[in-house]
Amino acid sequence: MALPRVASLRLSPDGTRLVSVVQSLNPDGRSYGTALWEIPLTPEGEPHRLTRSAKGEAGAEFAPGGSLLDGGLLFVSRRPDETVKEPGGDTPALWLLPERGEPVRLATRPGGIGAVRAAGGVVVYASEVLPGDAATEEERRKGREDDGVSAILHEGYPIRFWDHDLGPAQPRLFAGRAARDGLEDVRDLTPEPGGALRDASFAVTPDGSAVITAWREFLPNGAGRTDLVAIDLADGSRRTLATSPGHDFGGPVVVSPDGRHVACTRERHATERVSATVDVWVIDLATGEGRAVAEEIFPASVAWAPSSAELFVAADDRGRRPVFRVSLDGPAASATTRLTLDDGAYAELCPAPGGEVYALRGAVDSPPVPVRIDPDGTVTALPSPVPALDLPGTLTEVTATADDGTEIRGWLVVPAEATAEDPAPFLLWIHGGPLGSWNDWSWRWNPWLMARHGYAVLLPDPCLSTGYGQGMIDRGWGDWGPVTHADLMAITDECLKRPEIDEQRTAAMGGSFGGYMANWVAGHTDRFRAIVTHASLWNLEQFAGTTDGADYWQREFGAPGSASYERLSPHRWLGEIRTPMLVIHGDKDYRVPIGEGLRLWWDLQRSGVEAKFLYFPDENHWVLKPGNAIAWYETVLAFLGQHVLGEEWRRPASLR
Repeated sequence: MALPRVASLRLSPDGTRLVSVVQSLNPDGRSYGTALWEIPLTPEGEPHRLTRSAKGEAGAEFAPGGSLLDGGLLFVSRRPDETVKEPGGDTPALWLLPERGEPVRLATRPGGIGAVRAAGGVVVYASEVLPGDAATEEERRKGREDDGVSAILHEGYPIRFWDHDLGPAQPRLFAGRAARDGLEDVRDLTPEPGGALRDASFAVTPDGSAVITAWREFLPNGAGRTDLVAIDLADGSRRTLATSPGHDFGGPVVVSPDGRHVACTRERHATERVSATVDVWVIDLATGEGRAVAEEIFPASVAWAPSSAELFVAADDRGRRPVFRVSLDGPAASATTRLTLDDGAYAELCPAPGGEVYALRGAVDSPPVPVRIDPDGTVTALPSPVPALDLPGTLTEVTATADDGTEIRGWLVVPAEATAEDPAPFLLWIHGGPLGSWNDWSWRWNPWLMARHGYAVLLPDPCLSTGYGQGMIDRGWGDWGPVTHADLMAITDECLKRPEIDEQRTAAMGGSFGGYMANWVAGHTDRFRAIVTHASLWNLEQFAGTTDGADYWQREFGAPGSASYERLSPHRWLGEIRTPMLVIHGDKDYRVPIGEGLRLWWDLQRSGVEAKFLYFPDENHWVLKPGNAIAWYETVLAFLGQHVLGEEWRRPASLR
């Protein structure tokens, strides 16, 4: 929990500076803070911290040139401005860190400032704004607070997202021109947008003439789609660049350095029979013509080469996330070549004028660290705020053959002390999503902590995993439980043949979709001694109507009452559960609402299954607060120790 975490990477336009946002544990040990760090461009340098404030800093972007902002760093922070009389409140403001000197506050909003983008002498930022007269917004916010009003009146869908309520404020985009003294001519680009800009990715064209952004269109009966639009910064007019009744266009949104094209993602709307897929989509800004340049991939990062002739894309691929070079010449099927050939999971791609690409490289056995990727694919590690880790075991790639002949692969973590004479207990970890892959470091679901306590951990990619082609997703689409279960058991059986693993002392666990599968496994086999189910789906039809994105899930399973809910819901097999279960859920989880955990817990109680319920009143889907995360691991280890190792149950120290 105390290790610093590199969260982002930004390269200056001239390629001379590399800056990261780094998260680290606060002195009180109860929360995390963030700060900006300078990362050296060569292995010989030393990273150094640029900002220090109790409130932390985030959202680093290099400022446009030609003004006071030239060469500085834009960032967002709740820190107070000591140069003015008012304290600055506790809302995030926009700040500038010059190359020399102290940070300067550039802009504030009553609802705070979120994402920031800058180009062509223009700075564009997002802010939450209450509907109505802007001049009275601060007064109206204070009035609601003074009157104790938290009510929000909704007339459409959705009303929540992951762990926070939506409304009554609406996100808008504001633009200001860089001037000698800061920003001037700051204006609202998107008055009365409704919820069109919620969590929208956006970018500014290099000449500062337009902002390109995702734009949500709300349709009847709770449906919707996301278009890509261009907003003229001179008059605020909006032009649709990409729209399709069967697709969403969204982030990452990046404009080519020559200003001629924009790259984004295009996600196909799924149905009960047609799976979701994602393409990298490039649009000609002059004509509006668009095409897929990389098809059926799941990109984590997309960036233009300085030449504007090609893209760099980091996307899932067989348990890794390599960097691909995508040429704009020729068809999508032949224009993509893999640049990195190692086991890394790359993100935050920053192409440099010299042809190299700076990025963050993580892996199942390495937290993200900054690296330089040369044109020939050579990867050089750069000095990092994250110390090198001495991991307590080995990482091995494993494969098995499914019932239909498909190869199922995964990673196996084995503790260093495991031998044929003293085999390690076995722990099956099922990833969430379900569209996802075990290919990167995880600060929350970290197999190395379990290996430190003697467990061998299997991280499998069954059907519905990304990075194996659309056929792997199609195998499990609309059929979550049965096919996924068969894949998991096949690769589990293969791993249990290893002499250094104890085939008798086994457990299974998972979170989110992995929690759904943990529940499914519990109802379909008694081979495991214990099952841990975190943020899990239990009654599928109940979940599909109470989650924050019901429209998405009902595309796959159909309207409530359809046969899929009954056939695929884990709660139908309650009577078959014999394995002790640890149920974990956070009350602030809106993706998988707490009702799923409560219903599962009650069903286990009334059926007499041995179980415990670890409940977090103040946590969301992931359980992020340091103390709670420690309590999570301590409780899981105590539960597994009791049922897998045969130890006496001891209440974890953090819960006493």
